[in-house]
Amino acid sequence: MSTYYQIFGGKINIVTSDPSNAITGQVWYNSTSNALKFQGVSSPAWASGGALSPVKYSMNDGGTQTAAIASGGGGDPNGVPYQIQTTTLEYDGTSWTSGGALGLGNIRGSGCGTQTTALKFAGWIATATQTTQSEEYDGTSWTSGGNLPSAEEQMQSAGTQTSALGSGGVSTSGKTATYEYDGSSWTSGGSLPAAKVAGAGAGTQTAALVAAGSTTDSYTNMSGIAYEYDGTSWTTGGTNATNRMYVAGAGLQTAALIFGGLTPTAQSAAESYNGTSWANDTSLSTARGQLGGASAGTSSLTAGYGGTNGATFQTGTEEYTAGGPSPKTVTAT
Repeated sequence: MSTYYQIFGGKINIVTSDPSNAITGQVWYNSTSNALKFQGVSSPAWASGGALSPVKYSMNDGGTQTAAIASGGGGDPNGVPYQIQTTTLEYDGTSWTSGGALGLGNIRGSGCGTQTTALKFAGWIATATQTTQSEEYDGTSWTSGGNLPSAEEQMQSAGTQTSALGSGGVSTSGKTATYEYDGSSWTSGGSLPAAKVAGAGAGTQTAALVAAGSTTDSYTNMSGIAYEYDGTSWTTGGTNATNRMYVAGAGLQTAALIFGGLTPTAQSAAESYNGTSWANDTSLSTARGQLGGASAGTSSLTAGYGGTNGATFQTGTEEYTAGGPSPKTVTAT
């Protein structure tokens, strides 16, 4: 049997901090923490985070795992359907707290950007109509932004507050429209190859991805085909395994993650994308659709929150960490 010395050509090193370039299987002793450690491999996992209050589904989302945002949306613990909210909640990686209220409450709207530079647009409003309105958040308060060329809801979103992308959605434009935002006004971009409603968005304005969703705002016409945008036109990408709507997404065009959704049954499945094909990933602990996602986060570090499972509101947050090399502590006896 080979020894550690034969494999790595040396004795176990004594160090004051864990090495930054350790290779899988390497062993060292950390004299600062008085621990014997080795470089192992961890699996992707979802961990429980703080609960939202008030409850929310179909909200405007954005931010990162430790600085997420959820504004507007529906949800009422007293059972009032489609209760449209103006509230904003901010997450610090542990708990949710109240932020500035929206000027115009909405449900089934879209969001992108960070917790301190967020953008929300489109959606269904209290007058029982779709809206063209957008609002910008500075971490404290919301102000009016430019209006969309057409009233929309259930759009896919990507980008930042000053360089955003909204695509598809439910409107008379045929559900294939793409709109680009420069922080002041919206202009038309290249049309989607096919309609896309209530799917997931990821990436930037010039390198965006849309996945899952439906072609007709119907569970009988869901599509797993993904489309990729280069700032001018869309091309067809890989097809994901689980067709679903009202799904969350995060990451980049070449490294994305989608999770949750409705079929109409609530889903827990997650899938990762490498720019070419989709692979099944570790599932959410709790199945949920119409959830929010930390869409400005990476595909290896994001969060999903709120949503619904049947008639039950989901208040919990789940934090995702991708697998990979990580130091492990050895218990010596």
